[in-house]
Order: sequence, then C-alpha cells, then structure tokens
Amino acid sequence: MAKTVAVAEQTNTGMQQMKSLPDRVSSFLRDVRSEMRKVVWPARAEVQSTTGVVIVTVFIFAAYFWLVDNIIGRAVEAVLGVASK
Repeated sequence: MAKTVAVAEQTNTGMQQMKSLPDRVSSFLRDVRSEMRKVVWPARAEVQSTTGVVIVTVFIFAAYFWLVDNIIGRAVEAVLGVASK
C-alpha cells in the first residue's frame, strides 16, 4: 500500500510542478529584476582605465613569455648541438 501511495504522489508531483511553472517563472523574473536594480555599473572612465591596464598587462606578459621562450629554446638547441657531436 505504501508503494501505491508513493507512486500516486509522484504523478501528482509532476502535474503540480507543471501547474506551478508560470508562477515559478514569474517569481524568478521578479527576483532577477530586483537583483539587477542592485547592480552598480561602472562609469565610462573607470571602464576605459581598467581596459588600459588589462591591455598593458597583456603586452608585458607576452614580452616576458616571448623572452623566456627564446632563452629556453636557445639553451635546448645548444644542449642538443653539443650532444649531437
């Protein structure tokens, strides 16, 4: 008997979820709207300055990795050149 009740509750749960879908969606959208009102958007000057910092940092790291790659590459070539003789 307990299994019959459990199966009956599962089918009702599915129907209840389908019926409550519009309410859940509207509640979700209300929550999203209220959270979006709390967001503080950065000013244009702040976005430009942080973008500049990111671009400069990327170029610095690119130069660093290029230099390290060349040094390691030349060292490996030197070792292989000595080892092949």
